[in-house]
Amino acid sequence: MAPAPTPVGTDEPTYELVEPLNPDPAGLFESINDDDRAHWNRARGFVQDEVLPVIADYWDRSEYPLHLVRRLGELDLLRDGINIDGFSAQSKLAAGLVMMEVSRGDGSMATVIAVQGGLALRSIDLLGSDEQKARWMASLARADEYGAFGLTEPTHGSDSVSLETTARTEGDTFVLNGHKKWIGNGSIGGVTVIWARGDDGQVHGYLVEQNTPGYTGRVIERKSALRAIWQAHIELIDAVIPAENKLPGGNSFKDTSRVLLATRLGVAWSALGHAIACYETAVHYAKQRIQFGRPLAASQIVQERLARMLSELTSMQLICFQMTARDEAGTLTSEQASLAKYTCTRTARVIAANARDLMGGNGILLDNRVARHMADIEAIHTYEGTETMQALIIGRSITGVSAFV
Repeated sequence: MAPAPTPVGTDEPTYELVEPLNPDPAGLFESINDDDRAHWNRARGFVQDEVLPVIADYWDRSEYPLHLVRRLGELDLLRDGINIDGFSAQSKLAAGLVMMEVSRGDGSMATVIAVQGGLALRSIDLLGSDEQKARWMASLARADEYGAFGLTEPTHGSDSVSLETTARTEGDTFVLNGHKKWIGNGSIGGVTVIWARGDDGQVHGYLVEQNTPGYTGRVIERKSALRAIWQAHIELIDAVIPAENKLPGGNSFKDTSRVLLATRLGVAWSALGHAIACYETAVHYAKQRIQFGRPLAASQIVQERLARMLSELTSMQLICFQMTARDEAGTLTSEQASLAKYTCTRTARVIAANARDLMGGNGILLDNRVARHMADIEAIHTYEGTETMQALIIGRSITGVSAFV
């Protein structure tokens, strides 16, 4: 029997691409206090030990790892800077660092924080009654139950102020009818904050438990980004809720905007986390990948690319830290939040594209990180207000002229 032929050539090695590098050329992270660093370290452990080993498979199969959501709650990483009785204090910087770090691991898990904490929990915190806060806040923070935020509609995204969902008063109840789209956690049980137009024509917020008759959440399939979180198309047909489920502080779109303003800065931190993942992956790959008899890192053009990525990354870090300091001081404006989101998601796209190109064909493999982050950046570039909407907010502040319509 003839021996098996010996393969010709060298098999490709396994690249080690997930070790944190903590790029900090401006020294911004050196001044982080112990409490904030503890939140960051807890998120880092979660990402390294629990997310990165498995997330590519969940992302590939478009499955929602709810056990990781529960772990976020157990580790107290879901609150997005919202302080709740019985929980340790969490600063806005700590919330930003958590969002950055979890995004460095995976965009879907970061979106869980943005939805559960940044939107659902914050709506109740800012606009809810004492009874609503007692019922939902701690439970959502621990991920004992799930929360969703129902604003966007199939035909109203950027013009969500024109939403068509209605809440009709009938005795001591409200009857809701309408559609919502792209609602994270909208189909897995729990509570959804539904924004609907009341009898007075104004936009109001309502807490709708997902087992309410007339509420149907259908998972949106065939997404090319954020594949490890389920987002839903919600249909409301004569869904009846008690009067006490109305958010007493949510009585106009200005109230909705208060919630969105607070979360927009979180998107900037998320973009920073994605960009860090792409940068550190590119650095590791450049050191390990041998071409023309030497590592890619020994090439001048590769070093120039890495230097450019680090320069862009530093600009993102600076704007995130400065705008968060203003947020902590209560001086952050809508225009500043928009500038942070606009700058960081745009820059993250550039860094991801550069990293993907540097890695050649290996850059499109899900196990090599960058392709997943590149796709997920496209999602955060759109949600919480598209690039165009952010530009119009910034442009209005520059010129004093509104160009929204």
